Amino acid sequence: MRVNRLTSLTPAVARVSVAEAARAGLGAAIGLGVAGLVLMSPQVDTDLGLYLVAPFGASSVLLFAVPNSPLAQPFSAIVGNTVAALVGVAVCLTVPDPLLRIALAVGLAITATMLCRAVHPPAGAVAMTAAMSPDAIAHLGFWFALAPIAVGTTALVVLAALYARLTGRRYPFRQLPEAAPARPDPLARLGLTEGDLSGLLERYRQSFNMGAADLARLIGAAEMTAAARASGPLTAGDVMSRDLVTVGPEAALEHIADLFQRYRFTALPVVGAEGAFLGVIFQLHLIGRAFSAPRGAKVRAETIMERSGPRAQTGTPLAALLPMMAEGETDAVPILDAGRIVGIVTRTDLVAALARSALA
Repeated sequence: MRVNRLTSLTPAVARVSVAEAARAGLGAAIGLGVAGLVLMSPQVDTDLGLYLVAPFGASSVLLFAVPNSPLAQPFSAIVGNTVAALVGVAVCLTVPDPLLRIALAVGLAITATMLCRAVHPPAGAVAMTAAMSPDAIAHLGFWFALAPIAVGTTALVVLAALYARLTGRRYPFRQLPEAAPARPDPLARLGLTEGDLSGLLERYRQSFNMGAADLARLIGAAEMTAAARASGPLTAGDVMSRDLVTVGPEAALEHIADLFQRYRFTALPVVGAEGAFLGVIFQLHLIGRAFSAPRGAKVRAETIMERSGPRAQTGTPLAALLPMMAEGETDAVPILDAGRIVGIVTRTDLVAALARSALA
């Protein structure tokens, strides 16, 4: 029991790198600086001291440090802060007692944002800021909800989205990158409806911590980890296909199509001099990329092959190959040795390996 009590006092947040912490801190500093410049306009009375309010600092923590949280998404941030500001102003203008005013403003703001499905923790501080500033609110009135709150929060959200893209992150969290290939819906893969997953979140009181799509990804990742563990110590070299049929970069489309039809391949490696790996042609890309070539151009292997797909080595654990082919359009992973292709692992190879492990 003593160990459990001590454990409950240890950090609950996963360890992060210095680079990631610096990235989040720099983003928050830039975001607040630019938002402050946006708000310091003739329409905002900076003498009142309510143009860059303290709750924006709390919003910055969510937007730049934990942007994958449902509480940090644009709707939650903008609507949550704005609704809380409206509630805080209304209470400030009608309740004279300071203590009662602050308590009511925060309590009603929490209720209102929950009903609006826009829970954003800094919103409580927004309502409290309004309740603690009766002189400023008497001057600004409900304009406080528009500027600085709505305008400032929107500026932070836009800056967070731009900063995430520039630093290789994703925000808003549920918006897939435009350049990403179409991926199967995680809900469809699990065979569960969004209602099923939402019900689980509500049952365990986690609906404000993650969304249904997030839970689907976690369940899928858990299933993948379990499957990988069941595969044991197998490596890519143990399961790969070794007798490869390959083509050179100058191979014509007609020859490539004939090979796919003759051998029923899902992927065809392209190699250069001395077996150097250049890329791979996936059957599901063949027609689309051939038709997208410039009219009149002679379609060759080098013009339709995939150059940047996943690849592995003979010693790569089977567990590392599973996520490569679990999503997206990758049907096979080339296995390389010193830049030369020595084998290829297809989804069929993976399924066969997992089946043998399960029966062993």
